[in-house]
Amino acid sequence: MAVVGTIGRPHGIRGQVFVNPDTDFPEQRFRSGATLYVRRAGRIEPVTVSTFRMQQARPVIGLDGVTDMEAARALGGLEFRVPIDALVTLPDGMFYHHDLVGCLVVTTAGLEVGTVSGVEGDAANTRLVVKADGGDVLIPLVLPICTEIDPKARRIVIAPPEGLIELNLHGK
Repeated sequence: MAVVGTIGRPHGIRGQVFVNPDTDFPEQRFRSGATLYVRRAGRIEPVTVSTFRMQQARPVIGLDGVTDMEAARALGGLEFRVPIDALVTLPDGMFYHHDLVGCLVVTTAGLEVGTVSGVEGDAANTRLVVKADGGDVLIPLVLPICTEIDPKARRIVIAPPEGLIELNLHGK
């Protein structure tokens, strides 16, 4: 399953919550009637969106059975997921974060940098978090640096400017 958002704080007293979306399609993903999945107490549970609206570029949704602020507060921090086959097919050159996590990152000279452990930022400023020997390295996800991205082969080739890796290395 793929993460499409995280439940934020409650909104109001009727059980609605803010969603921190991890999707470019919040109007589609969080629409009224949509089925999402959350992991609670070690189980995957379906939840149905009962209400949807946008407020300051963030979805505010209600869920069936969540009727007050305390019930909404108890959901805070849970991730909304959908089956991978429910994701929209992206155009060439665009990737879902889960497609990049686990990819080996190497330089054009063949030096192994590490493995992608996460993706940070938004569409305008995205960075790969690469787990390296000395800690995490943040690599801007831009075409001049990431010259080849092949999720099927689990490999990303980068042409880092001199000093980029050392500058963006964050110790353990």
